Amino acid sequence: MVASAPLATDATANPQRGSYWITTFGCQMNKADSERMAGILEAMGYREASAELDADLVLYNTCTIRDNAEQKVYSYLGRQAQRKRSNPNLTLVVAGCVAQQEGESLLRRVPELDLVMGPQHANRLETLLLQVDSGQQVVATEDHHILEDITTARRDSSICGWVNVIYGCNERCTYCVVPSVRGKEQSRLPQAIKLEMEGLAAQGYKEITLLGQNIDAYGRDLPGITPEGRRQHTLTDLLHHVHDVEGIERIRFATSHPRYFTERLIDACADLPKLCEHFHIPFQSGDNDVLQAMARGYTVERYRRIIDRIRERMPDASLSADVIVAFPGETDAQYRRTLDLIEEIGFDQVNTAAYSPRPNTPAAHWGQPAAGGGEGGTPARNQCPGGTLRPQGQCPLRGAHGRSAGGGHQPQGPIAADGANPHQSPDLLQLHRSGWSCLRSGRSRAGAHRCGALLFTQRQPPAPLSTTLIPLALPPLRGRRIHAVQSHHGRARLWRPLWRTRRIDPIRGDRRSRTAQRKQHGALLRSDDLYRP
Repeated sequence: MVASAPLATDATANPQRGSYWITTFGCQMNKADSERMAGILEAMGYREASAELDADLVLYNTCTIRDNAEQKVYSYLGRQAQRKRSNPNLTLVVAGCVAQQEGESLLRRVPELDLVMGPQHANRLETLLLQVDSGQQVVATEDHHILEDITTARRDSSICGWVNVIYGCNERCTYCVVPSVRGKEQSRLPQAIKLEMEGLAAQGYKEITLLGQNIDAYGRDLPGITPEGRRQHTLTDLLHHVHDVEGIERIRFATSHPRYFTERLIDACADLPKLCEHFHIPFQSGDNDVLQAMARGYTVERYRRIIDRIRERMPDASLSADVIVAFPGETDAQYRRTLDLIEEIGFDQVNTAAYSPRPNTPAAHWGQPAAGGGEGGTPARNQCPGGTLRPQGQCPLRGAHGRSAGGGHQPQGPIAADGANPHQSPDLLQLHRSGWSCLRSGRSRAGAHRCGALLFTQRQPPAPLSTTLIPLALPPLRGRRIHAVQSHHGRARLWRPLWRTRRIDPIRGDRRSRTAQRKQHGALLRSDDLYRP
């Protein structure tokens, strides 16, 4: 996902410093880092630019989880490099995971860059830019303890806020580049996290998402043992610690790892009223042999027990997950087990992706086994990217539709208005406790689900709207034009499927051909048959 926008609206402008633009690629951690860096830039006297090509400082906060995300960064940089040649005063910054991964080699590839900085250096942006002002090209990718700085973030929502609780990751999944670019786990102290949440509550924020690459591992690096013999600081203990922050009505957390997802954590989510019934727990594969090759540290049976316990304590909980297909050595039979698991659990959303070899990961050197090797014959990799992802995308939709039609999972209770819909004014994007995203619109059709009263509103809401809300998983409405949004880890993203028309690109909302769509977005859009009536 790419978010391109100035992230602040209340800066104290300093014309001598010029304007800035931040483009964010990737996960919520990157979004939270971008908000902090935007705050630092405004404290330095920069003002928000009206457009990327008008900015005096352009910062790309990058993602390297997949190769296509990395290549997209170089495409953006090429455009800015041309500007730099004609405008030497332009400052170009690459931050995030691509910067950490490539380091000085990025300067050799794009010599117009002024600053290359890893994610651990986000809070040092001002110091690094001062070095750039002195005429240096700066590369900051060395290991660095992340400093506490909760006063500078400039957030793109006035209702929902990100709060980092743990940085880095100590896991060694054989396909994942995150540990090498995000560094070792660094847990923040509970007191600092609570203080930041209290500050957000004082500013009028109502919903907080606690963030971590592996958030269930929170506290492993903090000292202390309880009389019962367990760690003193865990995610469960943190949730109890911050639950009583006055003014905060909802708390979420992401992203979870099944290895550390305990019954004690599930019970806390069920017992604490502010905890949202929305869990994103990637399982990556439905086959134990593939999970072992991935070094995930759990089995399919363990994952099922987690889901069963969640459903036992919170029957209406919303579940989402990530899945990798065509992992080296994965056979068709193993891939089919993944489909069976998706069908069995009935997720509300599954983010599917074909395996992408990444630098400095063991699996990148395993290559592709010969056809016919292993159980089940031909490896599933031979089916990618065509047929492999399509049925995997259909399974979660069938599960969500089935529960919706059966009366389960109807959004009830309060809705949080999380900002205006930038594509269709005066629609208002809204977020339910379970992570369902809705549009509040006067153009919705009769018969759509109603999602309850509006609890939170932006401080400057759009014009008065109707009260009909459309959730994500709607049954097919033949001949009707509808608007819906997809929830990505609890955040809203616009989808505009048009029924009984030519296929519509759900990312751009245009009418390009299937070939053009696939050229840009690859196999991830091959599940677009879902939207055909």
